[in-house]
Amino acid sequence: MHFLSHELEQYIEASSEPEPELLAELTRETHLKVLRPRMLTGHHQGRVLSLISQLLRPGRILEIGTYTGYSALCLAEGLSKDGELHTIDKNEELLSIQRKYFDRSPYGKKIIQHTGLALDLLPQMRETFDLVFIDAEKQEYAQYLEAVLPLTRSGTLILLDNVLWSGKVLDPEASDPVTESLKKLNADLPKDPRFQVVLLPIRDGLTACRVR
Repeated sequence: MHFLSHELEQYIEASSEPEPELLAELTRETHLKVLRPRMLTGHHQGRVLSLISQLLRPGRILEIGTYTGYSALCLAEGLSKDGELHTIDKNEELLSIQRKYFDRSPYGKKIIQHTGLALDLLPQMRETFDLVFIDAEKQEYAQYLEAVLPLTRSGTLILLDNVLWSGKVLDPEASDPVTESLKKLNADLPKDPRFQVVLLPIRDGLTACRVR
């Protein structure tokens, strides 16, 4: 769902940092060759993710939900000199397009791909992450948070995408499992003493949780 008019979205993009050419190429290839291209992070939100990462200068980034790698490349722009980004996705068919663009970027050697279900892989990880971006199965967001928390520290920033779910979170008649789970998450997070929380009206909703 577009909360803003197409013209206003174009104005916002034109008034922001330009989209890097490599990411523009990835956008075009995703739309041509991959199912559900609307899942792509996109120009404006990508620049937001890049700016957040550059402000934090994280040593370790965790991403849950790689898709074709757009958001990973945006987040990698802020990595510290010796930093690395771990990205998890269950879709093996997207590995080649991800790696092609990762290797064409300056961050190819810093991006580590993991294939499988995040809830299976997270307990095996031993890293401590400074920045986490969650953009995978919406019904599992609460479970991802619990699985990720042991891999964070005080001050870690966790970002959750698509929390407005095309506005369905406001629809009292929307009772599908995904919408219900996001409604519950959005209600529960501000009351959770472990986090400082703000929901940002960026694209389809982006919640920022700072670990206390």
